Amino acid sequence: FRKTRIDLPKELENSKELEKSGKKFSRYGIKPQWFEADLKQVKRPDLIFVTSLMTYWATGVKETIEIVKAVYPDVPVILGGIYASLCHEHAKKDTLADLVIKGPGENHLKKIIKEFTGFELEENNLSGDLDELPFPALDLQTKMVYAPILTSRGCPFSCEYCASSYLEPKLRQRSPENVFKEIKHWHQTHGIKNFAFYDDALLVNARQYAFPLFEKIIASKMELFFHTPNALHIKAITQEAAELMFKAGFKTIRLGLETTDFSNSRNHDVKVTRNEFYTAVENLKAAGFEKKQIGAYLLCGLPGQNLDEVENSMELVRQTGIQPVLAYYSPIPHTPMWETAKEHSKFNLLEHPVFTNNTLFPCVNSDIDLKRISRLKNS
Repeated sequence: FRKTRIDLPKELENSKELEKSGKKFSRYGIKPQWFEADLKQVKRPDLIFVTSLMTYWATGVKETIEIVKAVYPDVPVILGGIYASLCHEHAKKDTLADLVIKGPGENHLKKIIKEFTGFELEENNLSGDLDELPFPALDLQTKMVYAPILTSRGCPFSCEYCASSYLEPKLRQRSPENVFKEIKHWHQTHGIKNFAFYDDALLVNARQYAFPLFEKIIASKMELFFHTPNALHIKAITQEAAELMFKAGFKTIRLGLETTDFSNSRNHDVKVTRNEFYTAVENLKAAGFEKKQIGAYLLCGLPGQNLDEVENSMELVRQTGIQPVLAYYSPIPHTPMWETAKEHSKFNLLEHPVFTNNTLFPCVNSDIDLKRISRLKNS
């Protein structure tokens, strides 16, 4: 995305801690004047729906709605998405949205349209089955380099740093046929070859969902490449899973290791043993994956974390021949770790969502530790 250096928003100008951090503020995305010009080319809509992702992108959401309101002041704006769900009260107070909703938007669609337009939608028959939803409108982008794919919503695990179980309490999975149909659609109509799975639980119930999907991809003989930026559950990487992923064309494998402190000495949830980690790596290598294709995410910047743990974890991962990948912690509301994060943070996390940005290392209070993290990142 385009990056533009901008001044601090007014609500953040007086933050001494933010000033001390030395971080610069930037906007990622198109310039406001371009966005405004695009809006003016659109026929006046009856409603405008705005989504939101990371909580700490709140200032971008606010600015987006301000521009929308400047162009169409009398059109209701409905805000939803992750930020709107996790920081609901902040979104209501800080943005010009006429309505801020929590949770999956399709659950509210019929009621919202009736309330704001008077138009009565026919029953949409959405039963919660993800196969009933249309494919995302990725074709509205001027250029598609890759396609993000979600085969499911939710996650059966409840990691203390993650809000997935709050946002989607129940795991719902699309059928292999439906997912394959979407992949085939983007490949055949737009020439897309690279696909990134953004599932929180791609390999859960694999024999019913992931394995049949991989087999369909293999049988199609399409030249496709798959990536797993959201990480895979290590226990699920059996010999069969590794072989199917390799044959299907997976090129980037990320493992959700988090730490190699398997002793649970920090009283955090340990979802994998040392042997399970070793076995998963060996299964991937045996299937044909090169070491450079495999990385293991390690959490860094947790409240009260001793960086010796991170450094030791990096060393153990390197001993297996794969790459350690540092994943910097971002405090998230409605997670079990949120209260601990508020206690340890050098910022007032309740003041503004921007202070949860992981690039600020909100729960790392020592300058020595910050310098050490920088060294670890570059090691």
